Amino acid sequence: MSDPVVVLDDLRDESEELDRLVGELSEGQWRTPTPAPGWTIAHQIAHLAWTDRATLLAATDAEVFAAETEKALVAPDRFVDEGAEEGAALPPAELLARWRAGRARLQEVLRAAPPGARFPWYGPPMSAAALATARLMETWAHGQDVADALGAVRTPGARLRHVAWIGHRARDYAYFVRGEQPPTEPFRVELVSPGGELWAYGPEGAAQKVTGPALDFCLLVTQRVHRDDTALVAHGPDAAHWLTLAQAFAGPAGAGRPAGAGRPAGAGRPARTTSGEA
Repeated sequence: MSDPVVVLDDLRDESEELDRLVGELSEGQWRTPTPAPGWTIAHQIAHLAWTDRATLLAATDAEVFAAETEKALVAPDRFVDEGAEEGAALPPAELLARWRAGRARLQEVLRAAPPGARFPWYGPPMSAAALATARLMETWAHGQDVADALGAVRTPGARLRHVAWIGHRARDYAYFVRGEQPPTEPFRVELVSPGGELWAYGPEGAAQKVTGPALDFCLLVTQRVHRDDTALVAHGPDAAHWLTLAQAFAGPAGAGRPAGAGRPAGAGRPARTTSGEA
């Protein structure tokens, strides 16, 4: 995922797909509840607009971004909800225009970033490609919430590889944010893409391994499904534990979805898998 142009093109396409879902909604539909407790469709789009703005600050004004980060640290459990509440209170047309303008400006800035540049973030500093990957991951995840609220079916595609990649890369962060020490040895992750290809991360022969459908892994690391409602297979106790806390996003650990809540709209049933450790 080192080529920012490829990731930015996919981020643009992911955003446009979500835009087509919400662009013609009535004012009442913007207030439709989503699977995230207390969040309507307006909250979901407001959160994306808010995070685009934060990413833009990180890429253009590190000092102001640092000040914003300090605010977040004061109220780590509230700052995300407060940002979403502020945007959701706007008239839908204004919110939609703000989201569109912000993501367009972010595209311009990240495409113009010099090679090798790294920018501050709520976790470790990130490259332009990594920031774009994080934005795509969030856009896809919150887009799933919107699709669920509207009863829309989304067809998973190759853009999921970015979500899978960042979910694997964020393994250690998921431990740290919970006050746990991550394992010292790398894990192997082998996922079957929506098109049937194998997406593999980590060294072959690793003692700890996760296998299964890429869609299930992406839903899990974005906390849109409970581990028990996936077809993922953990080979080894450390891998099994990771699947109970995996997250692809920066910030406090989320509560996730309860077991038995089912899978998001359009995600289908878990695929059958071969034997392995749960």
